[in-house]
Amino acid sequence: MRAKYINPFTDFGFKKIFGEEASKPLLIDFLNALLPQTNKIIDLNFKNTEQLGQTDSDRKAIYDIYCENENGEKFIVELQKAKQNYFKERTIYYSTFPIREQAEKGEWNYNLKAVYCVGILDFKFGDYESEHERSEFVHSIKLKNQNGKVFYEKLTYIYLEMPNFNLSESDLETRLDKWLYFIKHLEDFQTIPTIFSDEVFTQAFEKAELANYGQADLDSYENSLKTYRDLKGVIDTAFDEGKSEGKIERSVEVAKAAKQMGLSTADIIKLTGLSESEINQL
Repeated sequence: MRAKYINPFTDFGFKKIFGEEASKPLLIDFLNALLPQTNKIIDLNFKNTEQLGQTDSDRKAIYDIYCENENGEKFIVELQKAKQNYFKERTIYYSTFPIREQAEKGEWNYNLKAVYCVGILDFKFGDYESEHERSEFVHSIKLKNQNGKVFYEKLTYIYLEMPNFNLSESDLETRLDKWLYFIKHLEDFQTIPTIFSDEVFTQAFEKAELANYGQADLDSYENSLKTYRDLKGVIDTAFDEGKSEGKIERSVEVAKAAKQMGLSTADIIKLTGLSESEINQL
């Protein structure tokens, strides 16, 4: 049966639902479902998704979505389709850009605005320490000291491990439950479930319905969908086989396949962690 709605794990689908100016109400609602009740977002401004280092030799950071709320707090929202080497390290590195850009010239008291890094993962971490952790689908992380007390409140990493989200429609309780159910099953829906009856989700389904797209958008989506399927297969195979060459060699293999599929250098950097010069030499 032909899909009625886009796959939100594609670059096109994710940005269509959450990354366009008209999608702000959807992104705000989604982020508010993740945040504490006392820290609700009223408005957002999209910022440049390409962040540059302080010198020409510094690496770049290219986000899927980068935005700022009315209080100046920063939000990075990333869709990660498959495992990659040093994924956690890349997230930490990305979080340094919205921190450094807050520096002011002249005298400055170092009072920083909060930074939130949200990762929607289409794979499992795989380094669990308990059966309970193995089943969790929301991982919220802050800097803590040796006693488990939060050392710094203004830096938060939230990972949504989508393969662990297995709630049925009848089990959905929270707003976040509904959003994760929407994201995970959107491509499979032929009709809108009754749980999605409010205005925000009505708009989300309208944004996601393929019948509402012109030919140019349909072509872009089909290309994005093919890239998602091909690339996910390449990356999953490279990691599942546990190749003896090691992490760097696997990254090179993935990068070569990605170049053959016509992915941009920026996307290959995100997927592999290789530098631009390393990719250009392949």
